[in-house]
Amino acid sequence: MKALLILLLAQLCSASLVPEREKDPEYWRRQAQETLRNALRLQRLNQNVAKNLILFLGDGMGVSTVTAARILKGQLHGQGEESLLEMDKFPFVALAKTYNTNAQVPDSAGTATAYLCGVKANEGTLGVSAGVTRDRCNTTKGQEVTSILRWAKDAGKAVGIVTTTRVTHATPSAAYAHSANRDWYSDGEMPPDALEGGCKDIARQLVENIPEIEVILGGGRKYMYPKNVSDVEYPHEEKHRGTRLDRRNLVQEWQNKKPPGKVAEYVWHRRGLLALNLSRVDFLLEKPPRVLPPGRRKGNKGAARLGRGKRCPAVPGSVGGRIDHGHHEGKAKQALHEAVELDRAIGLATRLTSTQDTLSVVTADHSHVFTFGGYTPRGNPIFGLAPMQSDVDRKPFTSILYGNGPGYKIVAGERENVSAVDFAHADYQAQSAVPLRQETHGGEDVAVFARGPMAHLLHGVHEQNYIPHAMAYAACIGSNRGHCNAAARPATPLLLPFLGLLLLLLC
Repeated sequence: MKALLILLLAQLCSASLVPEREKDPEYWRRQAQETLRNALRLQRLNQNVAKNLILFLGDGMGVSTVTAARILKGQLHGQGEESLLEMDKFPFVALAKTYNTNAQVPDSAGTATAYLCGVKANEGTLGVSAGVTRDRCNTTKGQEVTSILRWAKDAGKAVGIVTTTRVTHATPSAAYAHSANRDWYSDGEMPPDALEGGCKDIARQLVENIPEIEVILGGGRKYMYPKNVSDVEYPHEEKHRGTRLDRRNLVQEWQNKKPPGKVAEYVWHRRGLLALNLSRVDFLLEKPPRVLPPGRRKGNKGAARLGRGKRCPAVPGSVGGRIDHGHHEGKAKQALHEAVELDRAIGLATRLTSTQDTLSVVTADHSHVFTFGGYTPRGNPIFGLAPMQSDVDRKPFTSILYGNGPGYKIVAGERENVSAVDFAHADYQAQSAVPLRQETHGGEDVAVFARGPMAHLLHGVHEQNYIPHAMAYAACIGSNRGHCNAAARPATPLLLPFLGLLLLLLC
């Protein structure tokens, strides 16, 4: 009876939250007609050549995360469920199947190989075909596959990688590396047999494989320095010391490899980045020591300024790597705020580019076992309680829950009573059904949002590896260029667009 009363009260409360305009059927009819008119306009397909490509990758940003982030964004601005994310405004949407060749539920390395290199691969492997077995260096030779970043570079384009994780993390590193193990960040993390077999660590490949990547922004500089070399920012913290056994200074090598007369700048903090005259910079490397904590963003304006410079008339795009980290820790608040930050970056790119010459794609590598429900009324705080108690253990529960993860807690033999804890805290770990130290990925499809030239090629349900092929077709790069002659499509002047990858660092 008590549970029924709570539910009835919640329904009454929900009714009072309905905006007056939404009580009028004509409101919904007008909205539907406007949507229909916009949809009809899409029949005039944009078949321009894409001068610029931007790929925004929300690591772990499944559909449930997108929906919850939309509500959070709305609530942060005095709105709610009716609000729109920037990615929601993209006119074309598809679903991508994320499985790896040997895994039903994928990891970030195999998926990155798919959406960057156009080839599905085994879990844990980077930039190689499914002929490579994880950890086995001797299976790598001859199995390397190249990425859309390489295709763009070979076509004379300017390219870049921007991420809130380590640049050597699985998500961005498939753009340039070929590795039988995603964790081989430096030679200090590699087993002797891999070193003896001639396999290269990921940081070394960042410098050697595609030496003229114009922009590299992301964390993990310790993998670039000799073992036990003190960090410039945290000289007394052992965890930030260099890890390289070969004693190489890859930052210095990165600068030395640049052609004569070219300006290559290395910075490691926001102040140094914003102080640069980016119109005079040809190559930029920013390497903070670690992944950026959720909510801390830096360097976005500087990156945008560089993207709009004389040699690079486009906008850098982005990887939202910390969405994934928040979910793995069961900290939904951190994950969703990260998704909102990624959406801000998408909005910035939208304002600085044109749909006439820039193809922007937003997607995720995989989902998570994250959900929200419980018959919450409209306007319910996204991090709040469901309006009822469990009819089994008679305890309240939060709307947000995980299928597994570190939020599983038993107190006095029973499920923890969440009303006794601060479930709105940023570090709160939402309850899960199965105890695990780290929450796992989910196996469902992820959304693909697209706008700009040839965006209509991303529609329906696709294998994840289709994404870079569609983008390359739009930009007339890579191997599939038979449609790019002047008779088939309008000719465009040669420009040096910026291929942006993974999360921009918002101020």
